[in-house]
Amino acid sequence: MKFLHLGDLHIGKSLGEFNLIEDQKFILNQILDIAGKQSVDAVLIAGDVYDKPIPSEEAVGLFDYFLCKLAAMKIKTFVISGNHDSDERLNFGSSLFEANQLYISAKYGGQLYKQELTDEYGKINVYLLPFVKASQVKHFFPEEEIDSYDKAVSVIIDHAKIDKKERNILVAHQFVAGKSGDPVMGGSESAAVLNVGLVEKIGTDCLNEFDYVALGHIHSPQKVGREEIRYSGSLLKYSQSEVNNDKSVPLVIVGAKGDVSIELIKLKPLRDMRHIKGKMEQLLDKENIKSPDDFIYVTLTDEDPINDAMGIFQQYYPNTIKIDYDNDHTRAIGQVDISRIVEDKSFPELISDFYHLMYGCEISEEEMAIMKEVAREAGVTDETD
Repeated sequence: MKFLHLGDLHIGKSLGEFNLIEDQKFILNQILDIAGKQSVDAVLIAGDVYDKPIPSEEAVGLFDYFLCKLAAMKIKTFVISGNHDSDERLNFGSSLFEANQLYISAKYGGQLYKQELTDEYGKINVYLLPFVKASQVKHFFPEEEIDSYDKAVSVIIDHAKIDKKERNILVAHQFVAGKSGDPVMGGSESAAVLNVGLVEKIGTDCLNEFDYVALGHIHSPQKVGREEIRYSGSLLKYSQSEVNNDKSVPLVIVGAKGDVSIELIKLKPLRDMRHIKGKMEQLLDKENIKSPDDFIYVTLTDEDPINDAMGIFQQYYPNTIKIDYDNDHTRAIGQVDISRIVEDKSFPELISDFYHLMYGCEISEEEMAIMKEVAREAGVTDETD
């Protein structure tokens, strides 16, 4: 039986000021094309379907379009919620959807959701575990000592009474780490994932009952521990840190018990994301401009700041997201001991020092007055002169 493993769609996400709905539709159509060519039996979607708990109308419309296409192709679809999703919204209509082979588990209700599939080798159990917190699990199992995320997930799986002799697949949205270390972050995960991963960490030992574990939560595609425990990664690059990442979708082929093979099928976006670096004159030379519709991050090495650099770049690269500098001035700032700068300094002195550090000249009285007013409104200072 063939499965496509997806995760972290983040439908409705923007990149800076740029709406990505067109790019997301393009990549989802690519998934549909792969599913058809590979004669896929089922698609596993491991959470973070939407980028926000209350998705936009166009985001909901795009996901509806994708699900309808899969249903028309007679492909079974399994969906769980992630930490970005509203479980109530994602779960709406789930009972009705099952008639079209769309199975959704958006909220843990005390029992691990299970669907049985069959092929020439017999039964395959597909288990769905939406994003869950330890406190939620404690509510259903008050007699258990649940003091960590790892213990919470272990309790869920233990109470599911999984038959190890059968073929079992788990779809989950959690921070899973192998014995060799934590998963590699893509960089576009939410601050909650980046900052509290150690608290939420789940080991791979409690996943031994499963022949394949389809994970969501981390945006960089990778295995965790063994080959069959895997993050699919996001379908698109969502931050500058991912410019060199290749995005792919795992095609998982499950044969007889113990026979699982995985092929990573590379994805090609509508518009790539790139980081270019150099002097403006060099970067905007006609011979150096390639794929101008790509999403572009720019690092300028010019020593002097360029007025309206963004406006100039967007004439050549309309999807320029951000411009920063790497020159003698910015490197000098990076070596400054901030703790010494702030010693016994008033707010105007701090602003004056920072302004001089940034621009090499003194701040004007008008500019200082504006900074004081902003600081007062923000509650940073109550100085009036």
